[in-house]
Amino acid sequence: MVLLVHSSLSPHCRKIRIQMSEKKMLYVLKEENLWSLSKDIMKINPAGELPIFIFDGNIIAGNYAITEFLEETYTQNRLITGNNKERAEIRRLIDWFDNKFYREVYQPLIGEKVYKRFILHQPPEAKRIKAGINNLRFHLEYIDWIVERNNYLAGSSFSLADISAAAELSIIDYLGDVPWEEYINAKLWYSKIKSRPSFNEILNDRIKGIYPSKHYADLDF
Repeated sequence: MVLLVHSSLSPHCRKIRIQMSEKKMLYVLKEENLWSLSKDIMKINPAGELPIFIFDGNIIAGNYAITEFLEETYTQNRLITGNNKERAEIRRLIDWFDNKFYREVYQPLIGEKVYKRFILHQPPEAKRIKAGINNLRFHLEYIDWIVERNNYLAGSSFSLADISAAAELSIIDYLGDVPWEEYINAKLWYSKIKSRPSFNEILNDRIKGIYPSKHYADLDF
């Protein structure tokens, strides 16, 4: 049995789930509190981070380790393809969204709107939310510019770069903070990605205490 220890609030966990679904893998999910992992999970991964991939008594912890393991082990429907330069570009974009977007957009918005509200029971800091929204616009402009020239982020083919970006955006879109109407190319791209069967489960995710935006699960916005 394949078990993925995850949090619905983690874009890195969402990325792994979409990747496994694209590879037609069967797996079981174990939900953990992103900000307060259980003692058993901390023993498994002392780094205190999700996701954690468990199979046949083996444990692989960490976003990048899992994605690379899946690509090397489950060779059907590869998501990092092409020549060495093309694969490097896919990985560059994965790093962009897993780290730069995560740091500049996800952390301030989720930190203020979810973590402070439900974990710390503190009011959000408007200045930090505004900074996150401004950063989001920068990233949307970048996506809009890329997909105006390509079918997908890394070129003509769907790849793990698209999954990484869409996983990040899906959580921000849940909150209703993505100004899609100002970035039509990015909107069309995201609609194409979230219409894939592998995205179905993601669109059923719910954050306790927060209703999703009206168009969150609408494939046609």
